Amino acid sequence: MASPKHPGGPGWMGHGAQCMAGTKQETSATGPDLPRPGPEGHLEARSSPGSNSSMTTRELQEYWRGEKGCWRRVKLLFEISSARIEERKVSKFVMYQIVVIQTGSFDSNKAVLERRYSDFETLQKNLQKTFREEIEDVVFPRKHLTGNFTEEMISERKLAFKEYLSLLYAIRCVRRSREFIDFLTRPELREAFGCLRAGQYTKALDILVRVAPLLEKLTAHCPVMLVPALCAMLVCHRDLERPAEAFAAGERALQCLQAREGHRYYAPLLDAMIRLAYALGKDFASLQQRLEESQLRKPTLRGFTLKELTVREYLY
Repeated sequence: MASPKHPGGPGWMGHGAQCMAGTKQETSATGPDLPRPGPEGHLEARSSPGSNSSMTTRELQEYWRGEKGCWRRVKLLFEISSARIEERKVSKFVMYQIVVIQTGSFDSNKAVLERRYSDFETLQKNLQKTFREEIEDVVFPRKHLTGNFTEEMISERKLAFKEYLSLLYAIRCVRRSREFIDFLTRPELREAFGCLRAGQYTKALDILVRVAPLLEKLTAHCPVMLVPALCAMLVCHRDLERPAEAFAAGERALQCLQAREGHRYYAPLLDAMIRLAYALGKDFASLQQRLEESQLRKPTLRGFTLKELTVREYLY
């Protein structure tokens, strides 16, 4: 299987940057949507290299190339394209199909996912814990005791959920939050990583390929959040004996990491890439040198392998 153009997946690090005081919603793109730096444990935006940076010229060039790519605001449109009634042994509910499209150009990687009312309700409750003031003007469709399965009610909620997601996305701190990104990607990512743990690499890749474009759009301000899923794709391709595709996914992960030598995936990823480069007859010496220089600057004990790291993602 050919490697997707934009594979990816998140390793969640915490809440996004908070909204500026007095700013509830962004009604227009008045400036670049730039990342805000923060410590590991929060959404990991890259900080600028200081005057004492030990980065090489090539690393600096890669860094600024990546930074320029973050400055362009990605705008998304949300549609509730359809709904279906799901009946199970002990429950009955409506599944709403959400289509997410990037505006401004033809989007060949539109995302399609399904969520039920209770999923939207959980999102609302989670957001209220952190962003109560920011979302106080966002109306959430209220629950009804009866009539939830009528055509009229379903049509009404389709429109309401479309507006709800659009209003949330318009709030900068909300669209960057773990809660919002999790709502749109976590169920699929949990399934993908579960398949990886079970050795179902083809199925895991199929899911990751579907969810990766949306994840990349949602985390454009913080590309490092893609690294765990990119590494999962590397592992899947490698274990399916597709070294070229595995190497391509690893290159994308290294681009996302830039010079973040302290990141838990940095050394294991480089180690995996060295082995892949050797097997493919590519330049592995530069990768080896990069790993050795990193170890000299910040010595660490041998930790998990790349596969051992990926199977620990999305366990809960």
